[in-house]
Amino acid sequence: MLDIMAEEIISVNIWPEIEKAEKENRRELVLQGSVVDKKILSSGGLQARLYSLSLLNYLEISQCPSLHEIHENIRHLSHLQSLILCRNKLTSVPKSIGELKAIKVLDLSVNQLQALPEEICALSELDTLNVSCNSIAALPDGLSKCVKLASINVSKNALSRLPDDLWCSSLELLSSIIASENAIEMLSTEVHNLPGLKVLDLSNNKLQELPSELADCPKLKETNFKGNKLKDKRLEKMVNGCQTKSVLDYLRAGGRGKGKGKQQDGEVGEKLDGGRNISKKKSSAKQKGKKEAEEVDELNRMVVRVLHVSKVPTAVTVQVSAGVKDVRPYIVCCIVKGMNLRQGNALKRFLVAQTKLHDEICAKRTTATIATHDLGLLKAPLVYDARPPDTLKIAPLGRKEMKAAELLKMLQEEADEQRKQKKRQNVSGLHKYLQLLDGKDLYPCLVDAEDHVVSFPPITNSERTKIKRSTQELFLEVTSSTSLQICKDVMDALIIKMAELNKLTFGGKEDVGSDEETDVISDRPAEDLASPELTVVQVKVVDVDGNLKVVYPSKTDLMSDVSNLTVIR
Repeated sequence: MLDIMAEEIISVNIWPEIEKAEKENRRELVLQGSVVDKKILSSGGLQARLYSLSLLNYLEISQCPSLHEIHENIRHLSHLQSLILCRNKLTSVPKSIGELKAIKVLDLSVNQLQALPEEICALSELDTLNVSCNSIAALPDGLSKCVKLASINVSKNALSRLPDDLWCSSLELLSSIIASENAIEMLSTEVHNLPGLKVLDLSNNKLQELPSELADCPKLKETNFKGNKLKDKRLEKMVNGCQTKSVLDYLRAGGRGKGKGKQQDGEVGEKLDGGRNISKKKSSAKQKGKKEAEEVDELNRMVVRVLHVSKVPTAVTVQVSAGVKDVRPYIVCCIVKGMNLRQGNALKRFLVAQTKLHDEICAKRTTATIATHDLGLLKAPLVYDARPPDTLKIAPLGRKEMKAAELLKMLQEEADEQRKQKKRQNVSGLHKYLQLLDGKDLYPCLVDAEDHVVSFPPITNSERTKIKRSTQELFLEVTSSTSLQICKDVMDALIIKMAELNKLTFGGKEDVGSDEETDVISDRPAEDLASPELTVVQVKVVDVDGNLKVVYPSKTDLMSDVSNLTVIR
């Protein structure tokens, strides 16, 4: 009798999202944001019926600060391939997670975890593990059993070391290790055992040396050791310049005071027979080392020149309408000149970097969204507005012009179709951002002087202002519903990344590419391509009465601690 009553209570209180997934036999479920968080708070946890949705292969529960634990009944979701539990306040993970043998993607980032259960090492199909932004002091031993592991992100934790078996040759598919902002003191000499390693980020740790074996990683293309106080100061300057090839070449040659260099110094020392000669040799070596260090410093130096808005006769201004206050109130903009997108894969690298910033500092577009435009295709002045979905029109990237309501409906239908396909365990592209507009009566948009919507954050930019290889000047835009400072932080990070990429482009020997979608570039001055220096032109954001709200970059912006970045104001 009591069991029947309990079942009736559960049936009455079942969450509509769970009920819908159950009735439609859905394979994907996303529970996210304040509405779900309130349900978790009032229910004392997740609805128990959730753990009976055995057909699920994608489950996301995120942005719910009232979620502190996951029940061990998670084991019943045996078909799960992706489990996303990010941006909650989980303090523990049940051991039963090790029974989810089909799991390929596990995201436990931005929680309050201090440890991971050893059972995670039993996930033999695991491809991607993200436990960044927690307080984990040690990773479990046994990760080498996850032989399909391709990417691991343990950044922003409390790790003092990485487990020895992470460098095991059985992890032949492991291509990316992100372990920045920890307290790691040593990089294992066994790192060369990872044949597929392409990306290694150990920035902002406590490393003092880099092993020469790092140069023996055959596929390593991208390293980041910034923020480590290395004993070898010349090497430290190299890593601060993100010159991966130079770093690997330096390590391969033995580095200063090591390998071949050490042997040569020894041979010379044996031939010297007087204190005066030794002193001269040391002085000469010191001067040579100083000169080499200065050359490396100059080679890696990035220059960003800020052009004050008062010095620009055709300055671009963005006016903010009153309607965005309750929708997405914060925006900062600027113009960047001198970015070389013509060379080789420069444009592709820039777009990939933008996506990475969206995933990381923008927290998958939940805290901020970046938009980049071809300034030559923008008609100023611009207005940052909020419009109803039935009146807002945009030509989304790669699509014809349509109303925002039609676009969201189309994206939702595409997402539903993806869910029905057995080979797709989750939605992709623009579809994963649809929930960010739930409950909004007005949608934010950036509009040009001809009333064309050029940006619809956080969903898409307009095809009208799409950047190409031929783009000479870029208009950058960052919007947020969280804070103005987040917009500035994201813009800082974007410009610094652009400076790094431009330095890389000019330092390489890639051919100048052509633009299939535009005419051949013929009017760009040759001197524009002669230097990797970027010029950032200030853009004012004002209210409807013309009162200044923000100008970027101001004197307090771009105050980076990147040692090889020079900002000229």
